[in-house]
Amino acid sequence: MPWRWRWGVAAGAVVLLTAGCGSVEQRRTAARDAAVGFERALGAEDGVAVCAVLAPAVRDELEQSSGTPCEEAILEEGVPFVAAAEDEVEGVDVAGRQARVEFTADTLFLSRFSDGWKVLAAGCAPRPERPYRCLLKGD
Repeated sequence: MPWRWRWGVAAGAVVLLTAGCGSVEQRRTAARDAAVGFERALGAEDGVAVCAVLAPAVRDELEQSSGTPCEEAILEEGVPFVAAAEDEVEGVDVAGRQARVEFTADTLFLSRFSDGWKVLAAGCAPRPERPYRCLLKGD
């Protein structure tokens, strides 16, 4: 009987580890999809669609600093965009509810909210031994 118990625990651990990996992959895919959607909307100059993918704090900051609605202000920010085909994504890193999605001309930082992944910062460029510099970000 003890060998069955050990086998059951081992099988349960494998299922748990596999489910955890699937969860990470699902989060990576969802974050990537949100980032691609953001870039496509930005490229199409669809301010409404871009703002729909922005985190609330980013929308608020954008509207307060520009004095105009998000859908107008976002198109004047000069955030670089790529013709965001899914194969242009260079990398996706996910840690819990946070993600970084790297494109050739842009890096986005996202967070998972109750209604999906939202962009926290865009137009981000790495700096050696310093935090990224981002054109668009919230408080």
